[in-house]
Amino acid sequence: MNNVSGLDFTGEDIYVGLDVHKKSWSVTILTDKFEHKTFSQPPEVEVLVRYLKRNFPGADYKSTYEAGFSGFWIHDRLKEDGVECLVVNPADVPTMDKERMSKTDRVDSRKLARSLRNGEIEGIYVPSRPKVEDRNILRSRQGMVRKQTRCKNQIKSILCFYGIKIPDKFDNGYWSKQFINWLESVKMVRTSGNLSLKVHIDELKHLRAIIAEMNLAIRAMAKSDDYRNNVRVLKSVPGISTLTAMILLTELDDINRFKTLDHLCSYVGLIPNTHSSGEKDIKTGLSRRRNSQLRFVLIESAWTAVRKDPALIMAFNDLCKRMPKSKAIVRIARKLLNRVRYVLKNQQEYVIGVVE
Repeated sequence: MNNVSGLDFTGEDIYVGLDVHKKSWSVTILTDKFEHKTFSQPPEVEVLVRYLKRNFPGADYKSTYEAGFSGFWIHDRLKEDGVECLVVNPADVPTMDKERMSKTDRVDSRKLARSLRNGEIEGIYVPSRPKVEDRNILRSRQGMVRKQTRCKNQIKSILCFYGIKIPDKFDNGYWSKQFINWLESVKMVRTSGNLSLKVHIDELKHLRAIIAEMNLAIRAMAKSDDYRNNVRVLKSVPGISTLTAMILLTELDDINRFKTLDHLCSYVGLIPNTHSSGEKDIKTGLSRRRNSQLRFVLIESAWTAVRKDPALIMAFNDLCKRMPKSKAIVRIARKLLNRVRYVLKNQQEYVIGVVE
């Protein structure tokens, strides 16, 4: 099709399914009536937009791709160029058995385009670029903390392996500067042993410095105009610290996008998995669909809240009479999430002791 100057697709919808990878994209283009083409292209938004506007001038372009390693920049760039875009949860894309048995990039892009045309998929919430960057510093900090924990365990393993006992005054889980100095004073038999221990201690000191730097940045961010008021009202809720408040705010973004508490609990993952058939209704623990960051911090905060808020103490004690503490605390976390939702929506500080 060399001469396309006479084409006019005004008022028609063009559906584009993208299976995105680092080095190439598999693209399927459908109209309301037929499949136009499935092809591979370089991973560049400009190439796709140029193709659509040259071959389907005037049309309404609708596209979709699966959430994953590529983040949201493709979505943002497509929107800037006038192409509607849905970012979808891969688990929510309808898939036929033969598509599971024969999975290729071309099959995946066709599946996405077909589901988009049929209205069978719903896009996930896409936060703004600034919010994504703020969220990622919190996630990066969590990653550094996990690395620090691993490093500490490696150091303990080395000491245990060689039968080196940690002095009682340091054997308390708190890695103070004095304890680090003691570790540096430990001497092995050979230079190779000293180097092995030193490498891990240096890594630990480096990670501690990185985490301290991130903590300063997060505290400064919490005092900025974007977060100051929300952090203030969140910290009035028992169990919510500045760090927890920032995790909540960056992960939730806009609390008003959750129409109900159940919708919010579903996003966090504080609802049970349910298998219902006939008269049987079986619940099999917490849902695997979750925001892992939010669920973790809310359950951790709930353990603190049940020691500070009389209303939650009473609720927790009542729950413990009929279920294990591990299950009771999940229900307390749901109550805590309800408090978080209330103070954010109403911009009012929480009053301790209120019974729901």
